[in-house]
Amino acid sequence: MFKTIKIILLSFLLSFSMTVMAELSEKAEEIKQLAEQGDALGQAKLASLYLLGREGAEMDNKRAAQWMLKSAEQGLVEAEVTMAAMFDRGMGVKGNKDIATQWYEKAANQGHETAMAILGKNPTAKGGVKFSYQGLRLNAARSIPKEYAKRFLKKK
Repeated sequence: MFKTIKIILLSFLLSFSMTVMAELSEKAEEIKQLAEQGDALGQAKLASLYLLGREGAEMDNKRAAQWMLKSAEQGLVEAEVTMAAMFDRGMGVKGNKDIATQWYEKAANQGHETAMAILGKNPTAKGGVKFSYQGLRLNAARSIPKEYAKRFLKKK
């Protein structure tokens, strides 16, 4: 009797997990279609799936960078900051501080406060307190790609 209950429970859990996996792959397919149609947020979301290894997409920083770059080139400010951080770290792209700075500049010009702070252009960051912008930039480059990826996936 106990063995029969275990088998029934196990088969129920297995069928439930298969249903959840099917839903996830459908969601990823919808995101991919939007990205391929040129939707900037869809491109950032698809890049995020590759960055985080979610929804059936294997972690692939190179593919993530390719899709995030497409989004950033369309002016999605968070994608610009993410690309800056990826260039700072050499994450999916060849590391290049100059290109990273250009992306931070684009985002800062749109008023993105984190980008402004990283570049030392945030008026509240200026003043008499000695501050390491290089340290801030290094820490930001470590955390921005995955944190922003999570944010992209929550957006509607």
